[in-house]
Amino acid sequence: MNEILDKIKQKYSAEDVKVQRTGLAFVTVNKDVALDAVTWLRDYEGYSHFVMMSCVDWIEDGKFQLLYLLHNPVTKTDVGVKTLINRDNPAMTSGHHLWKQVWTYQRELKEAFGIDFPGSPRVDENFVVEGWVDIPHMRRDFNTKEYSEETYFPRPGRETHDPATYMREQLYPNQPVTAKRKDNDK
Repeated sequence: MNEILDKIKQKYSAEDVKVQRTGLAFVTVNKDVALDAVTWLRDYEGYSHFVMMSCVDWIEDGKFQLLYLLHNPVTKTDVGVKTLINRDNPAMTSGHHLWKQVWTYQRELKEAFGIDFPGSPRVDENFVVEGWVDIPHMRRDFNTKEYSEETYFPRPGRETHDPATYMREQLYPNQPVTAKRKDNDK
């Protein structure tokens, strides 16, 4: 695996190379060469199995981090190719031509994060959340609590419980609930 990582460093100017554990490594490359690196790993290094595609929202840096995770069934190793794209007006070249299932991941990332993959099949169709009009729901600046309070009405019988008190009430229903125990009151 170290030999392949060295080749990626040289060939694609990988900025960050990290061996997570035996058989699993991650490399970070420039957005412009990310799909070239993925294609090279598939065609020349035996990473023929596309495992998944994922995204991390680095809101503080104004970036999204895309991850392409590939598996080599012969060596039983995995390589993750990471790349950063701008959070404002995010777009990435489509990789749907490399593996058929890539377009599904791209469609999901378009809906969840708002990342465009021009030319990817059905990328603009609803994936899971039909009729969504708010900001993409997996972005870190989407306020889940605010959305649920505005969208859903409070129902009777729905109460919030302090977990420790609630469990004491459930486990010991005949004992009065007292103030929280101190650590040395065991």
